[in-house]
Amino acid sequence: MANRNHTYHEKKQTEYTLLLRKVLDELPPYTKDYFRAFEQKSSAKTRISYAYDLQVFFHFLQETNPALSKKEIREITLEDLNCLNNVDIEEYQEYLKYYESDTGEQKNGASSIARKMSSLRSFLDYFYKKELLVKNVGMQVDMPKIHDKAIIHLEPDEVAIFLDGMDNYEKQLTGKKKDFFLKTKVRDIAIVTLFLGTGIRVSECVGLDINDVNFREDSIRIVRKGGNEAMVYFGEEVEKALLDYIEGPREQMASQALAGEENALFFSLQKKRISVHAVENLVEKYAREFIPQKKITPHKLRSTFGTSLYQETGDIYLVADVLGHSDVGTTRKHYAAMKDQNRRRAARTIKLREN
Repeated sequence: MANRNHTYHEKKQTEYTLLLRKVLDELPPYTKDYFRAFEQKSSAKTRISYAYDLQVFFHFLQETNPALSKKEIREITLEDLNCLNNVDIEEYQEYLKYYESDTGEQKNGASSIARKMSSLRSFLDYFYKKELLVKNVGMQVDMPKIHDKAIIHLEPDEVAIFLDGMDNYEKQLTGKKKDFFLKTKVRDIAIVTLFLGTGIRVSECVGLDINDVNFREDSIRIVRKGGNEAMVYFGEEVEKALLDYIEGPREQMASQALAGEENALFFSLQKKRISVHAVENLVEKYAREFIPQKKITPHKLRSTFGTSLYQETGDIYLVADVLGHSDVGTTRKHYAAMKDQNRRRAARTIKLREN
Protein backbone atom coordinates (compact mmCIF):
# COMPACT_ATOMS: atom_id res chain seq x y z
CA MET A 1 0.00 0.00 0.00
CA ALA A 2 1.40 3.41 -0.93
CA ASN A 3 2.51 5.63 1.93
CA ARG A 4 0.27 8.64 1.44
CA ASN A 5 1.82 10.31 4.49
CA HIS A 6 4.92 11.04 2.42
CA THR A 7 2.71 12.94 -0.01
CA TYR A 8 1.76 15.43 2.69
CA HIS A 9 5.32 15.86 3.88
CA GLU A 10 6.64 16.12 0.34
CA LYS A 11 4.20 18.98 -0.20
CA LYS A 12 5.59 20.71 2.89
CA GLN A 13 9.14 20.09 1.65
CA THR A 14 8.25 21.73 -1.66
CA GLU A 15 6.65 24.67 0.13
CA TYR A 16 9.74 25.24 2.30
CA THR A 17 12.08 24.82 -0.69
CA LEU A 18 10.23 27.47 -2.68
CA LEU A 19 10.28 29.82 0.31
CA LEU A 20 14.00 29.25 0.71
CA ARG A 21 14.67 30.12 -2.94
CA LYS A 22 12.70 33.32 -2.55
CA VAL A 23 14.66 34.39 0.52
CA LEU A 24 18.01 33.44 -1.01
CA ASP A 25 17.26 35.63 -4.02
CA GLU A 26 17.32 38.59 -1.61
CA LEU A 27 20.61 37.57 0.05
CA PRO A 28 24.20 37.74 -1.26
CA PRO A 29 24.85 35.06 -3.94
CA TYR A 30 27.41 33.18 -1.81
CA THR A 31 24.74 32.27 0.75
CA LYS A 32 23.49 29.68 -1.75
CA ASP A 33 26.82 27.82 -1.39
CA TYR A 34 26.24 27.53 2.35
CA PHE A 35 22.68 26.22 2.03
CA ARG A 36 23.69 23.76 -0.67
CA ALA A 37 26.27 22.28 1.72
CA PHE A 38 23.86 22.49 4.68
CA GLU A 39 21.14 20.56 2.84
CA GLN A 40 22.53 17.09 3.59
CA LYS A 41 22.36 17.51 7.36
CA SER A 42 19.19 19.55 7.84
CA SER A 43 15.50 19.56 7.10
CA ALA A 44 13.88 22.02 4.69
CA LYS A 45 12.11 23.65 7.63
CA THR A 46 15.41 24.19 9.44
CA ARG A 47 16.99 25.68 6.34
CA ILE A 48 14.22 28.23 5.83
CA SER A 49 14.50 29.19 9.52
CA TYR A 50 18.24 29.75 9.12
CA ALA A 51 17.63 31.76 5.96
CA TYR A 52 15.20 34.06 7.77
CA ASP A 53 17.75 34.48 10.57
CA LEU A 54 20.47 35.45 8.09
CA GLN A 55 18.07 37.85 6.42
CA VAL A 56 17.76 39.65 9.77
CA PHE A 57 21.55 39.74 10.12
CA PHE A 58 22.13 41.29 6.69
CA HIS A 59 19.37 43.83 7.29
CA PHE A 60 21.15 44.73 10.54
CA LEU A 61 24.41 45.29 8.67
CA GLN A 62 22.69 47.45 6.08
CA GLU A 63 20.85 49.53 8.71
CA THR A 64 23.65 50.05 11.25
CA ASN A 65 27.01 49.76 9.48
CA PRO A 66 27.92 53.08 7.78
CA ALA A 67 30.26 51.32 5.35
CA LEU A 68 27.41 49.11 4.11
CA SER A 69 24.42 51.45 4.34
CA LYS A 70 24.60 52.42 0.67
CA LYS A 71 24.85 48.83 -0.53
CA GLU A 72 22.00 46.55 -1.43
CA ILE A 73 22.00 43.41 0.70
CA ARG A 74 22.93 41.29 -2.31
CA GLU A 75 26.02 43.48 -2.77
CA ILE A 76 27.48 42.76 0.68
CA THR A 77 30.60 40.68 0.03
CA LEU A 78 32.65 38.18 2.01
CA GLU A 79 35.34 40.86 2.17
CA ASP A 80 32.79 43.06 3.96
CA LEU A 81 32.16 40.26 6.46
CA ASN A 82 35.91 39.95 6.98
CA CYS A 83 35.89 43.53 8.30
CA LEU A 84 33.47 42.70 11.12
CA ASN A 85 34.71 42.37 14.71
CA ASN A 86 33.30 41.14 18.01
CA VAL A 87 31.77 44.55 18.78
CA ASP A 88 29.67 44.29 15.61
CA ILE A 89 28.32 40.94 16.79
CA GLU A 90 27.64 42.25 20.29
CA GLU A 91 25.70 45.10 18.73
CA TYR A 92 23.80 42.55 16.64
CA GLN A 93 22.79 40.68 19.79
CA GLU A 94 21.55 43.92 21.28
CA TYR A 95 19.69 44.72 18.04
CA LEU A 96 17.89 41.36 18.17
CA LYS A 97 16.16 42.26 21.41
CA TYR A 98 13.98 44.69 19.49
CA TYR A 99 13.89 45.73 15.83
CA GLU A 100 11.48 46.73 13.10
CA SER A 101 10.78 44.46 10.13
CA ASP A 102 8.39 44.38 7.20
CA THR A 103 5.92 42.52 9.42
CA GLY A 104 6.15 44.99 12.32
CA GLU A 105 7.90 45.09 15.68
CA GLN A 106 10.05 42.07 16.53
CA LYS A 107 11.09 41.16 20.06
CA ASN A 108 13.38 38.27 20.98
CA GLY A 109 14.17 36.68 24.31
CA ALA A 110 17.39 34.87 25.19
CA SER A 111 16.40 31.57 23.53
CA SER A 112 15.42 33.25 20.25
CA ILE A 113 18.59 35.33 20.23
CA ALA A 114 20.65 32.19 20.89
CA ARG A 115 19.01 30.43 17.94
CA LYS A 116 19.74 33.35 15.61
CA MET A 117 23.32 33.45 16.86
CA SER A 118 23.66 29.70 16.19
CA SER A 119 22.49 30.30 12.63
CA LEU A 120 25.06 33.06 12.17
CA ARG A 121 27.88 31.04 13.72
CA SER A 122 27.16 28.09 11.45
CA PHE A 123 27.05 30.36 8.40
CA LEU A 124 30.32 32.13 9.20
CA ASP A 125 32.02 28.87 10.16
CA TYR A 126 31.31 27.39 6.73
CA PHE A 127 33.20 30.18 4.97
CA TYR A 128 35.93 30.22 7.64
CA LYS A 129 36.62 26.52 7.00
CA LYS A 130 36.64 27.25 3.27
CA GLU A 131 39.31 29.89 4.07
CA LEU A 132 37.13 32.62 2.60
CA LEU A 133 36.93 34.35 5.98
CA VAL A 134 39.96 34.93 8.21
CA LYS A 135 37.95 34.26 11.37
CA ASN A 136 34.53 33.27 12.62
CA VAL A 137 33.75 36.45 14.49
CA GLY A 138 30.52 34.94 15.81
CA MET A 139 32.56 32.60 18.00
CA GLN A 140 34.25 35.54 19.70
CA VAL A 141 31.04 36.60 21.41
CA ASP A 142 29.38 34.70 24.26
CA MET A 143 25.94 33.24 23.66
CA PRO A 144 23.12 34.66 25.80
CA LYS A 145 22.51 32.71 28.98
CA ILE A 146 19.30 30.72 28.81
CA HIS A 147 17.69 29.86 32.11
CA ASP A 148 16.04 26.47 32.40
CA LYS A 149 12.28 26.68 32.60
CA ALA A 150 10.02 24.37 34.52
CA ILE A 151 8.18 21.89 32.33
CA ILE A 152 4.57 22.98 32.06
CA HIS A 153 2.34 19.94 31.94
CA LEU A 154 -0.98 18.67 33.18
CA GLU A 155 -1.17 16.72 36.40
CA PRO A 156 -3.19 13.47 36.27
CA ASP A 157 -6.27 15.11 37.81
CA GLU A 158 -6.01 17.96 35.29
CA VAL A 159 -5.89 15.47 32.41
CA ALA A 160 -9.14 14.00 33.70
CA ILE A 161 -10.68 17.46 34.09
CA PHE A 162 -9.62 18.37 30.54
CA LEU A 163 -11.07 15.25 28.90
CA ASP A 164 -14.21 15.17 31.06
CA GLY A 165 -14.76 18.83 30.27
CA MET A 166 -14.63 18.12 26.54
CA ASP A 167 -17.00 15.18 26.96
CA ASN A 168 -19.63 17.39 28.56
CA TYR A 169 -18.89 20.80 27.08
CA GLU A 170 -22.16 21.03 25.13
CA LYS A 171 -24.04 21.26 28.43
CA GLN A 172 -22.50 24.71 28.90
CA LEU A 173 -23.37 25.90 25.40
CA THR A 174 -26.44 27.03 23.51
CA GLY A 175 -27.38 27.96 19.96
CA LYS A 176 -24.71 28.21 17.29
CA LYS A 177 -21.83 27.64 19.71
CA LYS A 178 -23.35 24.33 20.74
CA ASP A 179 -24.01 23.31 17.13
CA PHE A 180 -20.43 24.14 16.14
CA PHE A 181 -18.94 22.21 19.05
CA LEU A 182 -21.01 19.11 18.29
CA LYS A 183 -19.69 19.15 14.71
CA THR A 184 -16.10 18.91 15.91
CA LYS A 185 -16.47 17.26 19.34
CA VAL A 186 -15.50 13.69 18.43
CA ARG A 187 -12.61 14.84 16.23
CA ASP A 188 -11.28 17.23 18.88
CA ILE A 189 -11.43 14.60 21.62
CA ALA A 190 -9.56 12.18 19.35
CA ILE A 191 -6.83 14.77 18.69
CA VAL A 192 -6.36 15.74 22.35
CA THR A 193 -6.43 12.10 23.48
CA LEU A 194 -3.86 11.23 20.81
CA PHE A 195 -1.49 13.92 22.09
CA LEU A 196 -1.90 12.84 25.69
CA GLY A 197 -1.58 9.14 24.89
CA THR A 198 1.36 9.18 22.47
CA GLY A 199 3.28 12.45 22.87
CA ILE A 200 3.47 13.09 19.13
CA ARG A 201 4.20 16.55 17.77
CA VAL A 202 1.46 18.71 16.29
CA SER A 203 3.08 18.50 12.84
CA GLU A 204 3.15 14.71 13.12
CA CYS A 205 -0.54 14.69 14.06
CA VAL A 206 -1.55 16.90 11.16
CA GLY A 207 0.49 14.79 8.73
CA LEU A 208 -1.33 11.55 9.59
CA ASP A 209 -3.31 9.76 6.90
CA ILE A 210 -6.03 7.18 7.54
CA ASN A 211 -3.70 4.44 6.22
CA ASP A 212 -1.18 5.31 8.93
CA VAL A 213 -3.47 3.98 11.67
CA ASN A 214 -3.13 0.25 12.38
CA PHE A 215 -5.67 -1.05 14.90
CA ARG A 216 -4.30 -4.60 14.67
CA GLU A 217 -1.07 -3.39 16.27
CA ASP A 218 -2.55 -0.29 17.95
CA SER A 219 0.00 1.89 16.23
CA ILE A 220 0.35 4.95 14.02
CA ARG A 221 3.04 5.58 11.44
CA ILE A 222 4.40 9.10 11.63
CA VAL A 223 7.09 11.12 9.90
CA ARG A 224 9.45 12.68 12.44
CA LYS A 225 11.40 15.91 12.15
CA GLY A 226 14.03 15.34 9.48
CA GLY A 227 11.79 12.99 7.48
CA ASN A 228 12.42 9.72 9.32
CA GLU A 229 9.48 7.34 9.73
CA ALA A 230 8.56 5.92 13.13
CA MET A 231 5.92 3.64 14.59
CA VAL A 232 4.20 4.97 17.71
CA TYR A 233 1.96 2.72 19.78
CA PHE A 234 -1.17 3.66 21.71
CA GLY A 235 -3.36 2.26 24.46
CA GLU A 236 -7.06 1.53 24.85
CA GLU A 237 -8.19 5.11 25.50
CA VAL A 238 -6.53 6.39 22.35
CA GLU A 239 -7.88 3.43 20.40
CA LYS A 240 -11.46 4.17 21.51
CA ALA A 241 -11.16 7.90 20.74
CA LEU A 242 -9.76 7.19 17.27
CA LEU A 243 -12.40 4.56 16.49
CA ASP A 244 -15.19 6.88 17.64
CA TYR A 245 -13.91 9.47 15.19
CA ILE A 246 -12.96 7.22 12.27
CA GLU A 247 -16.16 5.17 12.36
CA GLY A 248 -18.23 8.27 13.05
CA PRO A 249 -17.81 11.81 11.71
CA ARG A 250 -14.63 11.14 9.70
CA GLU A 251 -16.49 8.82 7.33
CA GLN A 252 -18.79 11.64 6.25
CA MET A 253 -15.96 14.19 6.17
CA ALA A 254 -13.89 11.95 3.88
CA SER A 255 -16.78 11.49 1.47
CA GLN A 256 -17.07 15.28 1.12
CA ALA A 257 -13.33 16.06 1.14
CA LEU A 258 -11.70 18.21 -1.50
CA ALA A 259 -9.79 16.43 -4.26
CA GLY A 260 -6.42 15.22 -3.02
CA GLU A 261 -7.41 15.54 0.64
CA GLU A 262 -9.38 12.28 1.01
CA ASN A 263 -6.69 10.32 2.84
CA ALA A 264 -6.11 12.82 5.66
CA LEU A 265 -6.91 11.44 9.10
CA PHE A 266 -8.13 14.70 10.60
CA PHE A 267 -10.27 17.10 8.57
CA SER A 268 -11.22 20.73 9.04
CA LEU A 269 -14.76 21.92 8.46
CA GLN A 270 -13.43 23.30 5.18
CA LYS A 271 -13.26 19.66 3.95
CA LYS A 272 -9.47 19.49 3.83
CA ARG A 273 -6.62 18.32 6.05
CA ILE A 274 -6.66 20.19 9.35
CA SER A 275 -3.79 22.67 9.75
CA VAL A 276 -1.19 23.01 12.49
CA HIS A 277 -2.64 26.42 13.37
CA ALA A 278 -6.16 25.02 13.70
CA VAL A 279 -4.97 22.24 16.04
CA GLU A 280 -3.04 24.73 18.16
CA ASN A 281 -6.14 26.93 18.39
CA LEU A 282 -8.49 24.14 19.42
CA VAL A 283 -6.15 22.86 22.15
CA GLU A 284 -5.64 26.35 23.54
CA LYS A 285 -9.38 27.08 23.37
CA TYR A 286 -10.33 24.05 25.47
CA ALA A 287 -7.41 24.63 27.84
CA ARG A 288 -8.60 28.18 28.58
CA GLU A 289 -12.03 26.76 29.36
CA PHE A 290 -11.07 23.82 31.56
CA ILE A 291 -7.51 24.52 32.85
CA PRO A 292 -7.40 28.35 32.88
CA GLN A 293 -4.53 28.47 35.39
CA LYS A 294 -2.09 27.04 32.84
CA LYS A 295 -1.23 28.02 29.27
CA ILE A 296 -1.59 24.67 27.51
CA THR A 297 -0.53 24.06 23.92
CA PRO A 298 -0.09 20.84 21.89
CA HIS A 299 3.56 20.87 22.96
CA LYS A 300 2.50 21.01 26.61
CA LEU A 301 0.29 17.96 26.03
CA ARG A 302 3.39 16.27 24.58
CA SER A 303 5.26 17.27 27.74
CA THR A 304 2.43 15.82 29.81
CA PHE A 305 2.90 12.47 28.09
CA GLY A 306 6.69 12.61 28.51
CA THR A 307 6.37 13.53 32.18
CA SER A 308 3.90 10.70 32.87
CA LEU A 309 6.07 8.17 31.04
CA TYR A 310 9.17 9.22 32.94
CA GLN A 311 7.35 9.12 36.28
CA GLU A 312 6.07 5.62 35.53
CA THR A 313 9.32 4.15 34.18
CA GLY A 314 12.21 6.34 35.32
CA ASP A 315 13.79 5.42 31.97
CA ILE A 316 15.08 8.56 30.26
CA TYR A 317 16.22 6.56 27.21
CA LEU A 318 12.74 5.15 26.72
CA VAL A 319 11.23 8.64 26.96
CA ALA A 320 13.76 9.95 24.42
CA ASP A 321 12.99 7.09 22.04
CA VAL A 322 9.21 7.42 22.25
CA LEU A 323 9.29 11.21 21.91
CA GLY A 324 11.64 10.95 18.94
CA HIS A 325 14.50 12.97 20.43
CA SER A 326 17.65 12.39 18.36
CA ASP A 327 19.80 13.32 21.37
CA VAL A 328 18.98 11.87 24.77
CA GLY A 329 20.68 14.94 26.25
CA THR A 330 17.68 16.97 25.10
CA THR A 331 15.38 14.67 27.02
CA ARG A 332 17.60 14.60 30.08
CA LYS A 333 17.77 18.41 30.14
CA HIS A 334 13.98 18.70 30.10
CA TYR A 335 13.14 15.93 32.53
CA ALA A 336 16.20 15.78 34.82
CA ALA A 337 14.50 17.96 37.43
CA MET A 338 11.98 15.18 37.94
CA LYS A 339 14.70 12.92 39.34
CA ASP A 340 14.49 14.87 42.57
CA GLN A 341 10.79 14.02 42.80
CA ASN A 342 11.58 10.33 42.38
CA ARG A 343 14.36 10.53 44.98
CA ARG A 344 12.03 12.20 47.46
CA ARG A 345 9.41 9.53 46.79
CA ALA A 346 12.04 6.85 47.41
CA ALA A 347 13.09 8.45 50.69
CA ARG A 348 9.50 8.52 51.94
CA THR A 349 9.05 4.88 50.99
CA ILE A 350 11.77 3.57 53.32
CA LYS A 351 10.52 3.00 56.88
CA LEU A 352 13.19 2.51 59.53
CA ARG A 353 10.75 1.74 62.35
CA GLU A 354 7.25 0.51 62.43
CA ASN A 355 4.89 2.95 64.10
